[in-house]
Amino acid sequence: MAVAVPRVARPSLPVRLLRAAPPYLYLAPALALLVIWTYRPLVQTAQLSFYSWNLLPTQPMVPAGFANYERLLQLPALGQSVTRTLFVIGGLLPFTIGIPVLVGLLSKRIKGRARSVYQALVFSPMLVAPVASAAVWQWLLDPGAGAVNRLLGTSANWLHEITTANPAIVLITGWHLVGFAVLVVSAGLANINGDYAEAAQLDGASRWQITRWITLPLLSPTLVFLTLMTVLLSAQWTFPLIDTLTQGGPADATTNVYYLLWDYSFHSYDAGLGAAAGMLLFIGFGVVAAILVWLSERLTFHDN
Repeated sequence: MAVAVPRVARPSLPVRLLRAAPPYLYLAPALALLVIWTYRPLVQTAQLSFYSWNLLPTQPMVPAGFANYERLLQLPALGQSVTRTLFVIGGLLPFTIGIPVLVGLLSKRIKGRARSVYQALVFSPMLVAPVASAAVWQWLLDPGAGAVNRLLGTSANWLHEITTANPAIVLITGWHLVGFAVLVVSAGLANINGDYAEAAQLDGASRWQITRWITLPLLSPTLVFLTLMTVLLSAQWTFPLIDTLTQGGPADATTNVYYLLWDYSFHSYDAGLGAAAGMLLFIGFGVVAAILVWLSERLTFHDN
């Protein structure tokens, strides 16, 4: 004789929703801020790029269609600013990849209290406000009484000559970032299991071979992260220094894409053109980010 199995009543839909709600309630504040401060301005910028407006509340926005994009792509300044942005990215990579890796490897043996002091000293430039450091560097690079010219025995006007202004901005920005990058690399090195190096030493591997074939491959996720940040944020990192020291000059020598879109919006009072530049910048860097993430998944090594 078959025994009847009692059926368990299925909870009603409201009860199931209440049980599933807590995780989403925890995420709700962050998602709300993300929508308000990121996605909403992005949508407004996309809408503004199809209008012509001079930022005056008393003046109406005039529909312009794709005219802002067409005008922007025809301006020589856009291509020139992209070239300068590529120069900034290439100039900052040694400060965010090369020097941090070298310093991180050389300082790996520092232990105890000395390591904390070393990390504080390395990270300290990152704590200096860009405007404050700009004032100090403006004094150091002064063509008449600057310490740099005295040390080199020259009278170069570093910030007001076309050939030296952009390299000077890159060097100052790199000085700001190198400490942060060193700490990121040091954290990546600390997460590498030391058993690999010990096993390689037992097999007769040299220190260089261990670094080349074990340490650097396992550090590759950290290096890809720093590369991605450098490519995407270089123009933004240099903005406060450019606005304080050169205002995009001399002769637009330091005007990169980030400063260009700000100049169109708030110097030329052409909000539609600035919004169009912002959207092209967003799409362009979005494609670059997607390519770098795709490459990172295929080129990086992980300690599983």
